[in-house]
Amino acid sequence: MANTVLVGAQWGDEGKGKIIDFLTEKADIVVRSQGGNNAGHTVLAGDKKYVLHLIPSGILRPGKQCVIGNGVVLDPVALVEEIEGLRGQGVAVGSNLVISDCAHLVMPYHRALDSAKELAKGKNKIGTTGRGIGPTYGDKVARTGLRLADLMQPEIFAAKLATRVEEANAQLKAMGAEAVSYKAILDASLAAGEKLRPHVVNSVLYLHKALQAKKELLFEGAQGTFLDIDHGTYPYVTSSNTTAGGAATGSGVPPHRIDTVLGVMKAYTTRVGEGPFPTENSEIADLLHGMGREFGATTGRARRCGWFDAVSTRYAAMVNGIDEIAITNLDGLDTVETIKVCVDYQLDGQTVEVPPSDYQRLSACQPVYIEMPGWKTPTDQCKTFAELPKAAQDYARKIAELTGGKLLIVSVGAHRDQTIVL
Repeated sequence: MANTVLVGAQWGDEGKGKIIDFLTEKADIVVRSQGGNNAGHTVLAGDKKYVLHLIPSGILRPGKQCVIGNGVVLDPVALVEEIEGLRGQGVAVGSNLVISDCAHLVMPYHRALDSAKELAKGKNKIGTTGRGIGPTYGDKVARTGLRLADLMQPEIFAAKLATRVEEANAQLKAMGAEAVSYKAILDASLAAGEKLRPHVVNSVLYLHKALQAKKELLFEGAQGTFLDIDHGTYPYVTSSNTTAGGAATGSGVPPHRIDTVLGVMKAYTTRVGEGPFPTENSEIADLLHGMGREFGATTGRARRCGWFDAVSTRYAAMVNGIDEIAITNLDGLDTVETIKVCVDYQLDGQTVEVPPSDYQRLSACQPVYIEMPGWKTPTDQCKTFAELPKAAQDYARKIAELTGGKLLIVSVGAHRDQTIVL
């Protein structure tokens, strides 16, 4: 399979967890390189449903190794809970999971600051998950963060934590929020740290030894291109690089050792939280929500929904260097009579080639649509591309043509076996 980076080509929630799980069959190691437990990857295998937040989806396949890289920010207590939850579902989590000692730690004061800052923004809120991801990355950039290596040294961790709690409580007090308890955080963190200790390694060394041994790596992206801190719809973004380049910086694997970028995109478009969304459409949102679809795996929030946006996915292909494409949720459009696809934006009477960098200008863009006939028949039982209705085949090919990339996978359901490989 070669070394592959899987990225979301939209605003996240593209179905990356399922595609990663499917691809893991041919990979040796699955690497998570950014984000935190604000991500939610859902995998349906057999009659079981798994929702993963920090642990790579490869954990569900026996014989596969999983790595949480240095670019991830992790809540140690939440990670222990996730490990124990998986074990409770019969999933083996032991030496098959390793964690970078350079990963930064999400602490309770990060969550408190996240919520307080979001509340203070009022109508200008970002729409964060409240998991403390932004403040943790903020501490990382400010060089005041705590890392897993610190937690492995209790005395050092306790001293550093005392300073950070004091600083955080001063901020919380200024915002009228409740202070956090140093002792409670210390006790819970140290207890979680001891449970995580067997998994902690220098992940750069681990991955380079794997490369020397000709192991095949699969990099699991969290969120999506337009939530990238640099290339997304700023400021309505997450706090990490969700694009393909983040796989290298967040893992320590050099860029030239990455062979392929696979872009995952829904057959329509969704986003969670605030921010511009040119193709948002209430009719398709009502349709999908009425089917019980498009509710966040992490927050449970109803996702905003709209037609497929080829302007944004073209740009995602440019930023990420997308070679191959996986289209998910094709079956979500099975009942739609006429399907719209946005091929251009209009802004101030001009055709816009790429999404404007300024979110206010992007919000003012008017989508230019083409229309394609729907197929009005179920696709969830189709096993090959040839079995899909011709209109569904034409639609999938059109998405690939407009985005620029080779169509590799079409997903027609949430289960592993509802995956068509071309």
